[in-house]
Amino acid sequence: MIIGKLNTFHKFIIKALILYGSCYFIYEILKKYSFFDQYFIRIIINFCIAIFDILHYKTFASREVNDFQVFGIDGSNGVWIGGPCNGITLIFLFAIFIISYPGNLKNKLWYLPLGIILVYILNVIRIVGLALIAFYYPDYLNFNHTYTFTFIAYSFVFGLWMLWVNKFANQKIS
Repeated sequence: MIIGKLNTFHKFIIKALILYGSCYFIYEILKKYSFFDQYFIRIIINFCIAIFDILHYKTFASREVNDFQVFGIDGSNGVWIGGPCNGITLIFLFAIFIISYPGNLKNKLWYLPLGIILVYILNVIRIVGLALIAFYYPDYLNFNHTYTFTFIAYSFVFGLWMLWVNKFANQKIS
């Protein structure tokens, strides 16, 4: 069998591509026939509102469930949050890297949920940051959304994966 003759890196790439393709296909179906994305965005907005309440900012948010929802600080235009910005694909990417890469299953069972939570928290922080930029420096919103926060998010996922590869993938649990 060809897969048996492949090295570890090639096996990782093949597994990752198959998993990514499967997740992408399932996600596209869920998006089309459910309100999963919209509810996920609503949960993110609720966390952002809670953070801004603690910081004593008055906020606004769209209350209807649709493809793009708006959240922001009163006095700003806010930020539009849509499917591409909800962090689900970033979470999939992280999970696929960990699942596809060889390693101790017991370590995967704790590292995977922890990483997903951390990526989710990073996405909430990203939206809080964008809302602050929209309020204080609206001219810089597009640049920071497109470049700064994209770089930070993907670097964070890459860093989590590198931590997995270098520290936990082959670590034995007693």
